Amino acid sequence: MFIRRAVLAGLSLLVLAPFSFSADLPDLGGKTVVVVTENAYPPLQFVDPKSGEAIGWEYDAMNEIAKRLNFKIEYQNTSWDAMIQSVSDGQYQIGMTGITIKDDRKEKVDFSDPYMRSQQLMLVRGDEARFSDAKSFAALESGLVGAQPGTSPFYTAVYEILDGNEQNPRIKLFETFGATVQALKAGDVDLVLTDSTAGEGYVAASNGSLKIVGEPLGTEDFGFIFPKGSDLVVPVNAAIAALKADGTFETLNKKWFLDYKMGE
Repeated sequence: MFIRRAVLAGLSLLVLAPFSFSADLPDLGGKTVVVVTENAYPPLQFVDPKSGEAIGWEYDAMNEIAKRLNFKIEYQNTSWDAMIQSVSDGQYQIGMTGITIKDDRKEKVDFSDPYMRSQQLMLVRGDEARFSDAKSFAALESGLVGAQPGTSPFYTAVYEILDGNEQNPRIKLFETFGATVQALKAGDVDLVLTDSTAGEGYVAASNGSLKIVGEPLGTEDFGFIFPKGSDLVVPVNAAIAALKADGTFETLNKKWFLDYKMGE
């Protein structure tokens, strides 16, 4: 979970056609697969404040993958800090919550091929005028950044913006990404690092109370996670390739990053 600028220009207006099991993809025989997420990372996955339904880009993508591979999904929920370890332990068969593909995480879980690439950006209040980029924020000694421990935004704040000290008191820790954004709105912190998938959604829904400043701070690839040695990796990768090739992911990008405005 993190901030970056989405490169979504040129998204096609393809329509998602009904698609059940595809003959050129593996058939998983209708078995049940337990998929875990956090529901705290809009627009990838979150609880719709109007309907109370869990929705988002990842839900649509995973549901389409399940249709094409012929398996049923049982969705469960856990916190980010428990996500990777619980999947590693085999408590869940797939994890999805905008998880950056990293070598150290590969020691615990297997990753799918990337399904999304994004860059980290700086989310601030709409009236912020004290800083406009990473350098000027670092120079603002009173400036506080909110982050979840162990996430890409946390490490970017430590090593690319601040002084490399993971105990730096300028970093305020929160349990969920949503809590960091609420703290930003309330004035308890001055900066939240997030990827474009979340940042663009929050800005669009903020009525001007939030904005993105500065240049991208890095590029990350997102992947689904599996217990080590999972036999689901190969078929899910095949489905990801198919969804990229036929324009389905482009359609989801348009739906969730261009058309959907949270809170409307």
